[in-house]
Amino acid sequence: MEIKWMKTFVVTAKYENFRKTSEELFLTQPAVTKHIKRLEETLNIHLFERNGNKVALTPAGHRFYTYAKELVEKYERGMEEFEAWKQGYSRKLVIAAAPQIASSFLPAMLRTFMDENPDIEVVINVLKSYDIGEEISSGRADLGLSRILPIQANIKSIVVHQESVILVGPYKGKVKEELSEQLIFNQYRLITHNHPDYWDLLLKDVKRHYPTVQTMAVNQVEVTKRFIEEGLGASYLPLTVVKDEIGRNKMEAIQPDKIIPPKSATYLLTKVVTDEVRLFTDFLQESTLIW
Repeated sequence: MEIKWMKTFVVTAKYENFRKTSEELFLTQPAVTKHIKRLEETLNIHLFERNGNKVALTPAGHRFYTYAKELVEKYERGMEEFEAWKQGYSRKLVIAAAPQIASSFLPAMLRTFMDENPDIEVVINVLKSYDIGEEISSGRADLGLSRILPIQANIKSIVVHQESVILVGPYKGKVKEELSEQLIFNQYRLITHNHPDYWDLLLKDVKRHYPTVQTMAVNQVEVTKRFIEEGLGASYLPLTVVKDEIGRNKMEAIQPDKIIPPKSATYLLTKVVTDEVRLFTDFLQESTLIW
């Protein structure tokens, strides 16, 4: 009995469809059929009732599914651990990080952390802040770096960093008229909702002082930055997210006037504090001194 037959069976049981199974496993549909047939011949029992490409588990299939799923998961976990061992890792840390965090300060910090802990395999899952709490709660990640507090009651959270949010607009170079808050809102759209935490209150404040401002919602920071560089608008973004673009004269920071910009917090989310989680937490808190 081959493990590839078992995996094909497990995926087919999930979808009850040969076509979807073939797409997920990058197999031809005849190969999927062959794997199932070989497995049934080995077990000497039918696992599926067939109706074209659609299939349904037989009572025997339902019974066997639990065993097969456990075996496949154990095999894949074992192979991952063995591959990690071959690469020199003896420990593992899975981090779920919000896109803003993963694309700004995290890479530099990870380089230092991994240099100091070469035996820890670090895996990064980039998720929306809204989804990180569930990732930690379910055990799919060891810790999370989020821009918002989690809603799950079993998750612990601490603020590891707070930073300024600034208004940024397109870089204008050496022009006679210096960009101001009022000029920005008169000439450019305000690109909103690229951060999960502060926009509702901030937008109310902006509209109170600048009621005719045009807005455009963009739910990704990297897209927002590209739009700003192309002159499509201006936005309020955390300093760490835009400091490189400001330094390379891709954007300009606009001094506040009537609007008091909010603060952006980075939350560390944990459920089970393993040695690896504790190491990274201590490292992160010490690193805030140089953010």
